[in-house]
Amino acid sequence: MRPPTDRGSLALGAYVYAVLAFIIVPLVIVIPMSFSQNDYLAFPPSGFTLKWYAEYFDSRQWRAATWLSVQVALLTSLFASVIGTAATYAMIRGRSRLVTAFQILLIGPIIVPHIALAVGLYLFFQTIGLSGTIPGFVLAHTVLTLPFVVFTMAAALGKVDANLEAAAMSCGATRFQAFRLVTLPLVLPSLASSALFAFIISFDEPVVSFFLSGVRQKTLPRRMFEDIEQNLTPVIPAIATLLIVLSILILLGAHVLRSRSVTR
Repeated sequence: MRPPTDRGSLALGAYVYAVLAFIIVPLVIVIPMSFSQNDYLAFPPSGFTLKWYAEYFDSRQWRAATWLSVQVALLTSLFASVIGTAATYAMIRGRSRLVTAFQILLIGPIIVPHIALAVGLYLFFQTIGLSGTIPGFVLAHTVLTLPFVVFTMAAALGKVDANLEAAAMSCGATRFQAFRLVTLPLVLPSLASSALFAFIISFDEPVVSFFLSGVRQKTLPRRMFEDIEQNLTPVIPAIATLLIVLSILILLGAHVLRSRSVTR
């Protein structure tokens, strides 16, 4: 016999479905709009065409913006993974009294509004000549993605028994060798997962990139904002659809890596 359903459970279920619909429906609407035969945004689409995807891949400006975003995201993923892993390892294994201050400093970019961070980075990079350059983008995005790497690696490193490293060092290994030969293989799936998250966050980051972009160096999100202001053609939904597919693939990859990490 099924238990009676109370009103509170019904209300909670309705609320959850409403939130899911609020998140998913705009994404679902974007996809058919990318195949529209109209020269403007319209839903439902009047017909089916792939010309907006062809326009994106044929455009030198779109390709340049995408390539810049890919370069920045790859370098950001690399730096954020290395720095974030080293910082997390120092926090978990270290005994410094400044650990709490260190943690606050690392997760600060999540707390501080991106617009305030973007203005500060813009003024600072203008002074030292990094505004509108790839090193400037990479530095800024590394700061933004570090908290996500730290959270992921903290969960992974916290599960590794410190006695394993102690045993390796008792056999003559240095601290670095014990980390490289014992700990790193155990947390490698989580490290790869955090690198994927850093890549997609950097690739899709609009606010800081908007401030740091120059006349020639424009990331894909910045280029999309400009096209929305000036043209607003279905090429924007086409790019958004490609980004949705890329995000789904990266999330699936991260899920597989986390699953392997858990079963180890």
